[in-house]
Amino acid sequence: MHQWTPTRSAAGPYSPWLIVSIISLPTFMEVLDTSIANVSLAHIAGGLSITNDQATWVLTSYLVANAVVIPISGWLSDAIGRKRYFMISIALFTISSLLCGLAPNLTTLVLARVFQGIGGGGLAPVEQSILADTFPPEKRGMAFAAFAIVVVVGPVFGPTLGGYITEYSSWHWIFLINVPVGIAALVLVEIFVDEPEQIRKDRANLLKRGLRIDYIGVLLIFLGLGFLEITMDRGEREGWFTSGLIVSTATISVVSLLALVVWELNHDDPVIDLKLLKNRNFGLTCLVMATTGMILFGTTQLIPQMLQQVLGYSALDAGLALTAGGLATLVAVPFAGRLSDKVDVRYLLFPALLVQAGALWNMAHLTADISFADAAMARLYQSVGLPFLFVPINAIAYVGLAQTKTAQASSLLNVFRNLGGTFGISVSQTLLAGYQQVHQSYLVERLNPLDPNYTQWLGNAQGMFGDAMTPLAVLYQQVQRQATMLAFLDVFHVLMIVVLVVAPVALLMRSPKRGGGGGGGMAH
Repeated sequence: MHQWTPTRSAAGPYSPWLIVSIISLPTFMEVLDTSIANVSLAHIAGGLSITNDQATWVLTSYLVANAVVIPISGWLSDAIGRKRYFMISIALFTISSLLCGLAPNLTTLVLARVFQGIGGGGLAPVEQSILADTFPPEKRGMAFAAFAIVVVVGPVFGPTLGGYITEYSSWHWIFLINVPVGIAALVLVEIFVDEPEQIRKDRANLLKRGLRIDYIGVLLIFLGLGFLEITMDRGEREGWFTSGLIVSTATISVVSLLALVVWELNHDDPVIDLKLLKNRNFGLTCLVMATTGMILFGTTQLIPQMLQQVLGYSALDAGLALTAGGLATLVAVPFAGRLSDKVDVRYLLFPALLVQAGALWNMAHLTADISFADAAMARLYQSVGLPFLFVPINAIAYVGLAQTKTAQASSLLNVFRNLGGTFGISVSQTLLAGYQQVHQSYLVERLNPLDPNYTQWLGNAQGMFGDAMTPLAVLYQQVQRQATMLAFLDVFHVLMIVVLVVAPVALLMRSPKRGGGGGGGMAH
């Protein structure tokens, strides 16, 4: 095992905290983009004269490109040079954002979103790698607290910001706002972020040995994760395995991922180092990270959807209901960072998972008559606990790994966060549709003339409306509303069970010991 040394720090002569703020800027911009377009799809469809279903490819194309690049970003960072790769990613993301904002048709927009996803995919893993190398293990908690603000708060504020921009300006600006931020980030990274001598030596040694590009590994990642993302994102809309498209994409994905595992484990220079998962600590961390992604992205999609479908909120109001949670996360993050530096992080992770389970239990007991404050408070309970989950995961992930493996480890950690998010959204939507049908069927069964409550309500309503058909239409509308609400509650309940099953895993991890150094993030 390797001792942590500052030779891989990106801070150079500057404060490490200055570096944190600079490298977080483009990552925040990218994470925001994973959710900012969600609420604007109807406006994009109208602006480009396309259907809402066609407009969803604006989301799918970005997620697919992102999913394909993230796992190979560690290898690209090592091969190209960490700082250079980070700057290329920022530049590509910024130029693509400009093209998205100026896109005259769907084809141009989807193509620009693909390149935007390729550029954005490298940002979070490289930032994580820089943070792990720049801060010793006993100070990483606060560094990853800053990263948590970026990765946890970004998706929360995305729908609100997207709704505001779309309502008061134009959908083009949800992409164009990235351009000045990207230019500023590029200039700041060039001036202040250092490419340490040790990183240069590692790259020189890699090139001296001969850069053997794992073309088959790259192809299998592209096919496996790319088609998995399409399967999960389009599955519910296409009717899952009743659709030839979904059967094809799922088959290609499964075969490619199985081949990828076999190929990479037996390759001398793998593009993605799956052997890192043999490290018990890292493997368990990836599992908890996937669960965190599932909860964060799943609920970030479900809550606004519930508020819009059941309570009739606008996109902006639904986004604002999440904002209180985002503010709570911001307040809690410094405490999570400070505690992660001082307390055995296992004893932060386990209670934080229980808090998430409690928050989901609370959501599973909401009603169709909740107020805006009730919705905001339900999200706030959940959001307060998220930093105590996300910061310790990142602090504990590198325990027992050599420093030269931080780039690859960061890539894998982000892969699991994204996959968890994708599964969270997809499974939630599938369960939602299924439960909705079950509840509607159950409620309709009880609407019959033999039920005195039904006949009494119908008699009263007919007197009120003065026509026989209107009460039935109103009643059916209420049945649909209640069935939809019950379906949302059931999905929250399922997510709660998933969290409770995963929670004990946190106690099986090893925590870095406090006080001076650590083995490349290892306990010693």
